[in-house]
Amino acid sequence: MYTNRDVFSEPSMRNLRPNRIKGKELPAVLKKWLYASGSLTQQLTDLGQGQFHVERIKEHYQRLTLNDSQWMKMPAQHVAWVRETNLYGSEEQAWVKAKSIFPILSLQKKARLFQHIGNKPIGWFLFQRTSPACERRVIYLEEGWTRQSCYTWHGCKFIVQETFLPAFEQFIQQH
Repeated sequence: MYTNRDVFSEPSMRNLRPNRIKGKELPAVLKKWLYASGSLTQQLTDLGQGQFHVERIKEHYQRLTLNDSQWMKMPAQHVAWVRETNLYGSEEQAWVKAKSIFPILSLQKKARLFQHIGNKPIGWFLFQRTSPACERRVIYLEEGWTRQSCYTWHGCKFIVQETFLPAFEQFIQQH
């Protein structure tokens, strides 16, 4: 788990880009990916020279964590639909582990479409003809460097967490 001092949050610290979080050195090759704006789906597709796919791992309901409910300004005991996936580029190993957290209140609005997209990437819908408002924080988890984005899209708030896996870091170091 993390605490507020372990995160970097946009826009309140807009011009700061820490090189260390939780005592871990942020790899220079990952820094631009962690702080990039726009569609990670498109960026990974470009990097993979057109190759990209999503593998759904798990979809389930759970209560929001206290940190997530506070960040989205939702009731502390609110339930969310959670979608966990792996994102692949041009390699056999997954590049990114993604977790999307949609509060039930958001699913009663336009964001309900995300429950029915199957193996399609959320980014294809999220960035289609829109630029949603986004707050970002970067943390280090056991699986690797992670960016968490809290989006406001058509009045719906939700979190997309993207952990850059070792296979991705290896790939970008070689290319």
